[in-house]
Amino acid sequence: MDLPVDEWKSYILQKWSLLPKSIQVTISTAETLHDLFLHSSPLLQPEDEMFLKRLSGGYLVGKDPDASLFYREKGNQKFQAKDYMGAAVLYSKTCLKDIVRAQTHGYPERLQPKLLLRKAECLVTLGRPQEASQTVIDLESSFAAKPTLSASQFQILQRILCRVKVKVQEKENLPEIFPEALTKTFEGVDLREENEQIPGASSSVSLHVDPLKGRYLVATKDILPGELLVKEDAFVSVLNPGEVPLWPRGLESKWDIQVTNGDLHCHRCLRHTLAPVPCDGCSYAKYCSQECMQQAWDRYHSVECSLGALLLTLGLFCHVALRSTLLARFEDVGKVTKKLCGEMSNQGICLPESKNPAQTLKYDLGGEGDKKDKAVETPIPGCDINGKYERNYNAIFHLLPHTENHSPEHKFLCALSVSALCRQLEAAGLQAFTTDLKPTKLKAAEPPVLCAELSVWGVAMLRHMLQLQCNAQAITTIQQTGSKESLITDTRRVRLATALFPVVSLLNHSCSPNTSVSFIGTIATIRASQLIRSGQEILHCYGPHESRMGVAERRQKLRSQYFFDCDCPPCEREKQRPSAGPGRGAFRCHRCRALLQGDDVLSCSGPACMESVSRDLLVSRLQDLQRQVGAAQKHLRNGRLEVAIQLLLGCQSDAESFLSAEHSVVGEIEDALAQAYAALGDWEKSATHLQKSLQVVEVHHGPSSVEMGHELFKLAQVFFNGCAVPEALKTIQKAEKVLLVHYGPWNDEIRELQKMKSCLLDLLPIPVGPKE
Repeated sequence: MDLPVDEWKSYILQKWSLLPKSIQVTISTAETLHDLFLHSSPLLQPEDEMFLKRLSGGYLVGKDPDASLFYREKGNQKFQAKDYMGAAVLYSKTCLKDIVRAQTHGYPERLQPKLLLRKAECLVTLGRPQEASQTVIDLESSFAAKPTLSASQFQILQRILCRVKVKVQEKENLPEIFPEALTKTFEGVDLREENEQIPGASSSVSLHVDPLKGRYLVATKDILPGELLVKEDAFVSVLNPGEVPLWPRGLESKWDIQVTNGDLHCHRCLRHTLAPVPCDGCSYAKYCSQECMQQAWDRYHSVECSLGALLLTLGLFCHVALRSTLLARFEDVGKVTKKLCGEMSNQGICLPESKNPAQTLKYDLGGEGDKKDKAVETPIPGCDINGKYERNYNAIFHLLPHTENHSPEHKFLCALSVSALCRQLEAAGLQAFTTDLKPTKLKAAEPPVLCAELSVWGVAMLRHMLQLQCNAQAITTIQQTGSKESLITDTRRVRLATALFPVVSLLNHSCSPNTSVSFIGTIATIRASQLIRSGQEILHCYGPHESRMGVAERRQKLRSQYFFDCDCPPCEREKQRPSAGPGRGAFRCHRCRALLQGDDVLSCSGPACMESVSRDLLVSRLQDLQRQVGAAQKHLRNGRLEVAIQLLLGCQSDAESFLSAEHSVVGEIEDALAQAYAALGDWEKSATHLQKSLQVVEVHHGPSSVEMGHELFKLAQVFFNGCAVPEALKTIQKAEKVLLVHYGPWNDEIRELQKMKSCLLDLLPIPVGPKE
């Protein structure tokens, strides 16, 4: 959730409505972010903070020694139901810290050996073989000193202990595979030649600025489809927690077994993991390794750790805003803070001079240094004095907050949310902003000294929170869906994290972009999805795409979120010819099959047909059909294949009577039938229906679209499993060609296609030459 929870939003909006008109006007007309923060912050009253505290209390992010037994039992249930991934996730919640607590809180002595074995297994899984080896030694010493077990129990534990020792030995001898594999992956996505003026961008682009368009990128030469244009690590990213449930007070259990992004991905690098390393201080943050945990702690989590529940309540944007300012501590941000302080100086407010420069950030607020800086004007915001675009906090700071476009209510909500966060930082004694930032050990980290003026950073956080609506980039990943036992995978794109990318943010929007974006962890890669001529602008889609929605809906969404009226070529074409083409939601005549045209009453376009029908009637019929398709898909997910097929065949017949062949619901029905027949092993029927679905996808998204690539991948799987060798090889070639443009050679689906091709080529008969 980007913004705060609904209860806090409603509470603040109610508070706004009760403010005197004069105060509303003062806040609404504030000329600077500092003025907005200055006038809003004092309005946050103790009762408001108490209400927010009660809301935050619903998120259980602290350590609880009783949780381990609950998750172990639920994990056992998942394991017995053969949901092994779900069991692994729940077992991982039974973390090492809970074992340590059990040892120190009177755990029965007769069960101590079993507990030590579990501890050793946890340490092996977490990649800490030295500690695991020491635990094994402790366990063997315990056996020798206190032989409390029966002979049979001792033999069982000895066998398990032997297996653990073998695992420890294997871990100690195992080379570090992941970094090497990751290095090879990144080698495959390296820029051919990096831009001297824009770090992380190709030399094939240049940076321009326009009073109306702002900053944007232009091709300096002809760019071929698939060419890598940008490869950039996020300046800041925060994992999207998914639907983190509030603790429903009064129920028997306060813990939840729902699996979310937070259970499956590292909270720092976003790597997928089933055996996460939990934070020592909270139960929410989890990491793929001890190293990731330490880096997160040193850079931001030492501050965020005790604020987990509050940050979940205030939303992702507030969390990203806090983390951005925490990361700014690692740079020379004097110039940035000067800009903030410049706003304050207009009000007669400035930061006090510090007698100990090591205790505060070095603010250059006057004297010759100030004059020197004022004399230098960078040509493009975010660039240094030499015109080089800076991929750092300065670039993040210069992203536009669009303060004048946000509603007064929204600005008030953001200002009070940031104020509440700042007060919590002060109340908890979390002195977050300092220049003394040497790496510290996790357990022994000392709280840094608080910046002399926390309101400076409050203004910075408010700026970032307002920036994010227009500048945040969703980091997405392809997630498999459907039955785990199915030979055919279905996929969907899910949002994994919210991030800020200084270079990616330079790209303007088009409803028909000429680039495609993908992600490897926190790294964004942008490739040309079509031929881009020299002088053409490099364009990215912000979400509303011509293949997914009509011009009116696209323009409304872009205006409400990004504050501009889109005049890209597709919008201009559709605006001039709004009824051109059959469209994605076209109806057709049930008598002659011709397309229906019109507004409230649709008439047949056939030359000899006089049929007409109410649009409302057809829309109602379409909604009924969609409900039936949904019911069939539910049967399909639950393994009731024959029932699902009968329902879907009925839906197919109904759809043919009033929908165009290119309607998205028609494609949805064909895709579901393909899945059902694949699950039954009827590959020929599965391929027939999937090819029909493919035709719909091509009409909606285009033959070279990433959506087409994913559908071709599924069709290749069907042909492969059905041993249709020529058809499979032909489809694999098509899928590779499309997916390579969008993802490059290191995409998982491309690797799978290459494996299938290699296997199929081995099956082909070796041609025999003519007999002599």
